[in-house]
Amino acid sequence: MPTPTTLSTLAGALLALCVTLALSGCVRAAEATPLMPGGDAERGRLLLNTYGCHTCHVIPGVRNANALAGPPLTAWAARHYIAGALPNTPENLRQWLQDPQAIEPGTAMPTVGATEQEARDMGAYLYTLRDN
Repeated sequence: MPTPTTLSTLAGALLALCVTLALSGCVRAAEATPLMPGGDAERGRLLLNTYGCHTCHVIPGVRNANALAGPPLTAWAARHYIAGALPNTPENLRQWLQDPQAIEPGTAMPTVGATEQEARDMGAYLYTLRDN
C-alpha cells in the first residue's frame, strides 16, 4: 500500500507532467502560426496584387490570383519550408519576398523590388492563410 508521502510525490510529478505537456502544446500552436513583426496584413494583400504575385500563384483573398505557374500559396501559415528548403520563419519569408534570387539563384520567383516594409506586409498577409 502506498504511503501518503509516496502518493504526494506521485501527484506532484503528474501535475508537473501535465503542466509541461500543456505548455509544450501552447508553444507548438504558436510556432504553427508565425506572425510577421511590423507587417500590415491588409496592405500586404493589396501589395500581392500590385507586385503581380497573382499572375503566377493561387492566393486566397487576392483578386484574380488563380494562376498555376508557381505553387499555390494556400495554407501558407501551416507550411514548414519556403521554396522547399528554407525554414518558414518570418525573417526568412521577408528575405525571400525581397530577393528570392539571393537565396536560390535561378529560381523562377522574380525579384520584384519590394521594400523591407512591403515584404513584411505581404508576409503578414500570407501568415493569415491557414486553411486550404
